[in-house]
Amino acid sequence: MNVSRRQRRKAAGFTLIEVLLVLVILVILGSLVGVSIFGVQKQALEKAAKTQVEGIEAAIKVYKLNMNKPPETLDGLLSQPSDDKGNKWKGPYLDGEALPLDPWDNEYQYEVNGASYKIWSMGPDGASGTDDDIAG
Repeated sequence: MNVSRRQRRKAAGFTLIEVLLVLVILVILGSLVGVSIFGVQKQALEKAAKTQVEGIEAAIKVYKLNMNKPPETLDGLLSQPSDDKGNKWKGPYLDGEALPLDPWDNEYQYEVNGASYKIWSMGPDGASGTDDDIAG
């Protein structure tokens, strides 16, 4: 009878090593999932910025068709410019009362040079002219 009690005790639970091994495996799996989620989130934010840039570019093109020039600032897409003497402005060209911010809560950058223009997001680092800038 003494032998069967010992066997039942050994078979009744997990050893400390087994429990620690399971915990280590769970931590490794959790860290792998966490890393992949952050990578997917980064890609989603970049795609959102690119889509917004393309939407603003489309609004600028319509503005340019109506006014025969791109807006001096992006605010021209929302409110009629003061130099519109012939009432050519048919806006607002963007929905909402304010210009959208990029996914990192920065303003979109806009440069106009005569008839040409450039619009971009500064990307996750918030600095213009770096490799992570996002243009249309």
